[in-house]
Amino acid sequence: MKIERAAVIGAGVMGAGIAAHFANAGIPCVLLDIPAKEGADRSAIAKGAVAKMLKTDPAPFMHPKNAKLITPGNLEDDLNLLADVDWIVEAIVENPAIKADLYKRIDPVRKAGSVVSSNTSTITLAVLTDGQSEQFRKDFLITHFFNPPRYMRLLEIVGGADTRADALAAIADVCDRRLGKGVVHCKDTPGFIANRIGVFWIQSAVNAAVDLGLTVEEADAVGGRPMGIPKTGVFGLMDLVGLDLMPHIAKSMSATLPANDAYRGQMREHPVITRMIAEGYTGRKGKGGFYRINKAGGGKVKESVDLQTGEYAPSEKARLDSVSAAGRDLRKLCEHPDKGGRFARRVLAQTLAYAASLVPEIADSIVAVDEGMRLGYNWKQGPFELIDRLGTGWFAELCRSEGVPVPALVETASGRPFYRVEDGKLQHLTTSGVYDTVVRPDGVLLLSDIKRAAGKPVWKNASASLWDIGDGVLCVEFTSKMNAVDADIMAAYEKAMRLIGDGKGDWKALVIHNEADNFSVGANLGLALFALNIGLWPQIEEMVEGGQRTYRALKYAPFPVVAAPSGMALGGGCEILLHSDHVQAHAETYVGLVEVGVGLIPAWGGCTEMLARHQANPKAARGPMPGIAKAFEIISTATVAKSAAEAKELLYFRATDGITMNRDRLLADAKAKALELAADYTPPERTTAYVLPGPSAKAAMELAVEGFALQGKVTPHDKVVCAALAEVLSGGEEADVSKPVGEDHVLRLEREAFMGLVRTGGTIDRIEHMLLTGKPLRN
Repeated sequence: MKIERAAVIGAGVMGAGIAAHFANAGIPCVLLDIPAKEGADRSAIAKGAVAKMLKTDPAPFMHPKNAKLITPGNLEDDLNLLADVDWIVEAIVENPAIKADLYKRIDPVRKAGSVVSSNTSTITLAVLTDGQSEQFRKDFLITHFFNPPRYMRLLEIVGGADTRADALAAIADVCDRRLGKGVVHCKDTPGFIANRIGVFWIQSAVNAAVDLGLTVEEADAVGGRPMGIPKTGVFGLMDLVGLDLMPHIAKSMSATLPANDAYRGQMREHPVITRMIAEGYTGRKGKGGFYRINKAGGGKVKESVDLQTGEYAPSEKARLDSVSAAGRDLRKLCEHPDKGGRFARRVLAQTLAYAASLVPEIADSIVAVDEGMRLGYNWKQGPFELIDRLGTGWFAELCRSEGVPVPALVETASGRPFYRVEDGKLQHLTTSGVYDTVVRPDGVLLLSDIKRAAGKPVWKNASASLWDIGDGVLCVEFTSKMNAVDADIMAAYEKAMRLIGDGKGDWKALVIHNEADNFSVGANLGLALFALNIGLWPQIEEMVEGGQRTYRALKYAPFPVVAAPSGMALGGGCEILLHSDHVQAHAETYVGLVEVGVGLIPAWGGCTEMLARHQANPKAARGPMPGIAKAFEIISTATVAKSAAEAKELLYFRATDGITMNRDRLLADAKAKALELAADYTPPERTTAYVLPGPSAKAAMELAVEGFALQGKVTPHDKVVCAALAEVLSGGEEADVSKPVGEDHVLRLEREAFMGLVRTGGTIDRIEHMLLTGKPLRN
């Protein structure tokens, strides 16, 4: 069955967010809520939800125009709209009786064969379908999205004994391919997978922090990055989701979990937290939470609460020997005698043992449990992967020392790892004690799997590797810190070009891809600053000219170059995308030329390429200036596209570039495009002609900057950087609008402007400040 139109009932934060994400996927969606009690517009609630999302940051929509795909309405006047949709998602209050009444109202009007699902996070499918028609039970399932629906990748799906197999398969497929979700099949149990374990972990960590006398900063320092958990840790996470949510979850869990479930032993009410909620300190959405910003006296002071007294005091960075001594060694962290080590031992023993005890109750496979925690709570590793870091035998001893029963699955492992590599394939331990191969869905190609199977790359250096991804396609993977572009990455490009040659031999095409959180954050500023401080001007100039030379060689190579980015692609990381034949981008790719923030301009061809694209833009007004002005606006303001869709509008990407919703499918899509292009590839012609007015255009841009300066929006060094950028984009002093110039001319201006800026104190100050604080200096 095909899912071509959808509906969401419930225009709260979750329901509206799900509707927005349907729109992001290009699926028209009806959004219904109850009729407004006041005013003439009875659909005001749903309409207001759409309007609010257009102002929300981070944005639920990947592009504002996507809002046009949502049809707002109300449940009394517009119920008939459900007759035209293929999938109805219910996202109303977590009350079984209210949901049951809604289901009986929509069942008679919905299209025959349409699927109905609930976004419930706490109520089982058996309860939800009780008393419903036989056909409704066949068409019903649970699809649990995580908040915010656009950004959180996990989708927990639950089918019942009566659920049609084709309905379950169709929804799983559309969630995977079109909505970009990591679909995890769960059993019909309370809390499903991620919240069942995640809520236990939160409660365990809060209890341990209070009992062991840790500050919230100390608990988050131990329970965050050292464990592969986001730096928010537990208390920062609770501030994010809302402290007032926890009592509701605890109540729901206590009402539905088995009497002997270990979670019941963790349920405790902490007076300090109870008082905070009563006084409105519910986290970021309230007056503050475990952390708050105190603006008294006109300042801004970050404060944290004392878990023993409930009083706030200035937040202090955690200083624990266990954290500094252990680094990323989880076992060493647990073995440390200080309170941080004791906290780690207790929380890990309780949480990981609980997770292990739930298989096969909540899922048949440990793979589903690990994926649920990675995608739903952003853990770097799932519970079984964490146990493997510790060693299953060592973990069993940890459980015994902490008074935690050793789970049957850990006993079954008998010292063996939960995951192993056999003949280049990843395998997982089953409940029967044998290993099965981890199977990827059709159309999923992961670089990590390729690397595991290959054992070693085709070639590597300190910052990059070249991998054979099959069918004559070579892949460049960045491996430097934060994937910062340096000379070694440039060397990898050059090596790849030599290996591929004319594209007629063993190698046909090149893909540029990695699986890090961010594709590349730009050039290595630390190396650049070192060179500046000791005056290595010839080396700096060669770095700039060499980068231009390499990027142009890739652009005009006799074989196709396809870039497959995800996450941030900034500065030099953005410039390689501009020089690729095709970009196959993950939908959540954030692209920008941000060099002005460190007092520089793009000088690896970024200005040159953006100028060409905007001057050739058929939607722009006629004449040379509109394209020049738009390129100047985007680069001078360091505009970052907040999605791949926005990147197309800003012309960082072409209209013909592709977007992949599911990150796990990105490499396969990029490889397929590379092979498609290789079948009959012709390099682009070197015929770009730039019509540049010269001094008059530069004067117009500088005048615009001066206007912003009068409004206090431009700093003194901004004016210096913008003047250098205007010189490049205008064509320089010798430019003449009647005499078009080529790429070489604009590239030379890029180099000259860059070399002029790096010699200024203002730019050096900006680079130093960025490296020290991670934030731009407004000097």
